[in-house]
Amino acid sequence: MSSFIVMQGSTYQEEKQLGIIWSPQIDKSGMVPHSWKRMQEVKSGNRIFHYVKGFIVAISVVKEGCKEGSKPQTMQNHDRWNDEGYLVSTEYRELEVPLNVRDHFDEIVRYLPIKYSAFQVDGSGNQGYLYPCNEELSLKLLECISVLNIYKLDEDQLELSVDEVIEKERNPLLTIIAETESEAKMKIRRGQQKFRKSLMPLWNNECPLCGIGMEVLLRASHAKPWKDSSDQERLDPYNGVLLCCNHDALYDKGLISFDGQGRLHISKQIPEEEYVLYGLAKNVKIPVHPENKLYFKWHKKNVFVENNRV
Repeated sequence: MSSFIVMQGSTYQEEKQLGIIWSPQIDKSGMVPHSWKRMQEVKSGNRIFHYVKGFIVAISVVKEGCKEGSKPQTMQNHDRWNDEGYLVSTEYRELEVPLNVRDHFDEIVRYLPIKYSAFQVDGSGNQGYLYPCNEELSLKLLECISVLNIYKLDEDQLELSVDEVIEKERNPLLTIIAETESEAKMKIRRGQQKFRKSLMPLWNNECPLCGIGMEVLLRASHAKPWKDSSDQERLDPYNGVLLCCNHDALYDKGLISFDGQGRLHISKQIPEEEYVLYGLAKNVKIPVHPENKLYFKWHKKNVFVENNRV
C-alpha cells in the first residue's frame, strides 16, 4: 500500500462529487510535471490525503488505479489545462475536523522528504498536484487527524457511553485510519527487519566506531533515510552502517557522518574536548564497501550538520 497527498484547491468539490482525482497529462508547453506523472503510480487500495487551502480535509481509498481519462465535463471551466489526462477513482471520507497543517508542522516536518515534499518550509503547500507520502509521514498525519476526529471528547465528558463507542466503531473514517496505520507500520517493520538482517554481516556484527557487539545495543542506521529512499533503497544493506545506540543517535541527527572513503566527520556542534564523552575520536576511518559510497556521500551532503546551526 502506498499513500499520496493531493493538492486540490478550487477543484476539490468537483472531484469529491465525482469520486475522482484528475490531472492533465501535459502542460501547455508540452512538459510533463512530476506531480502529474505521479498519477500513474496510483493503484487500487492506495490511500490519499486531500489538502485544500492549508488543511487536510479528507482521506480516501483508491477504488480503481490510474487510467487515461478526459477532463470531466464539470471541470471544463478550467481551460488552462489540456483535456487529456489521468483519472483515479477514489472513495472520499471527509474529516469532521480538518487538520491545519501549519498548526502541526513542528510534528510533521521531520518526516518530509528532501525531494518532492508536498509542503514548503513554512508549512504552506507546494505548487503541483500529487505528491508521495512515505509511511512515516502517513502515520504522523493519521495520528494528528485521530486526535482531532476520533479521540476528542466534550470538555465535561470523562468517558464514552456504550452507544458512542459502537458509533465510533462503525465510523468508516476510523476504519480507514486503523487499516492505513496497520499496513504502514507492518511495511516499516518488515522492511527494517530485512534491512537489519542483511546489514549485520557487512559490519561483522559490531559497531565499527567502538566495537560494541552486543546485538541488543546495535542499530541498523540508514544513510539515506526511509523518508527519502525508494523501496529498493530502503532494503539495500549498503544504504547504511551498523552502529551502537549512542553512535546511531548521533548519525541520525547528523552530528556525525562518513565520507565515501569511510572517514569520520564530526559536527562542530560537539566540542572537541567532549569527544571522549561520545566515544568519538579524530581521524577515525571505518572500512567501507564500494556500494556504500554514494549513500554515505548523500548523508554527508543532506543530513550532516557541519557547523553550529540548528
